[in-house]
Amino acid sequence: MDWIKTIIYGIVEGVTEWLPVSSTGHMILLEHIMPMNVSEDFWEMYLVVIQLGAILAVVLMFWNQLWPFTTKEKGYVDKDIFSMWFKIIVACIPAAVVELIWGDVLEAAFYRYQVVACMLVLVGIVFLVVEKWNKDRQPEMNTITEITYRAAFLIGMFQLIAALFPGTSRSGATIIGGLIIGLSRTVAAEFTFFLAVPVMFGASLMKVLHFGLLFTPYELGMLLAGMVVAFIVSMIVIRFLLGYIRKHDFKIFGWYRIILGVTVLVFFGLFA
Repeated sequence: MDWIKTIIYGIVEGVTEWLPVSSTGHMILLEHIMPMNVSEDFWEMYLVVIQLGAILAVVLMFWNQLWPFTTKEKGYVDKDIFSMWFKIIVACIPAAVVELIWGDVLEAAFYRYQVVACMLVLVGIVFLVVEKWNKDRQPEMNTITEITYRAAFLIGMFQLIAALFPGTSRSGATIIGGLIIGLSRTVAAEFTFFLAVPVMFGASLMKVLHFGLLFTPYELGMLLAGMVVAFIVSMIVIRFLLGYIRKHDFKIFGWYRIILGVTVLVFFGLFA
């Protein structure tokens, strides 16, 4: 059954990592419903490292926008891509500092279904409010290169909220932040994709080092299976999301979050 469960976890991760509905929140809730027969240490590591499969989908799909070196000319460097990476580093600083200092404390305090459900509802309401306020505004930044260092840092502060409270959604927080400070929906989504690359590689490295490399064959197989499924599903979901937001806003995700959050509170209130 654990092999079926890890495939389901991979599907859920691949879908929810990029839609602004909180992948970690869904994984925590799913673990309450159908826990895997693994140690607590492995589960804590698995919860983060499975996201690498989703991140590799971004690297593959956006390679030309992420890799700053090109063979067009000998020694040619794309300065715009280098600049984007410096902005991504700036955006990563707030959450990285908090995670390094208080990561374990925050995880022990907030990684529970009550927090997840409340943040699902709260951020869902924020999505509806921001989209209504943003309806008649014209975006000030319509390409990645137009994002300023100030804007990148502010997006990083929004990402910090997701680092503090599971259920917020890292992508949801950064997209909301991007919309508020003047990014177009497409640019906000793309910058969120790119920002996830160093964030999740760094988080995964820390979790693996903390867990150690002494995987049993069973554990390694479970982790790799989940990552492969998350990678495949992410390829589909990213294309869907970019196509969807060219014609629609994010309100549907706000309503989904609210409905799911209320459902979780009722379900666990009755059966927990």
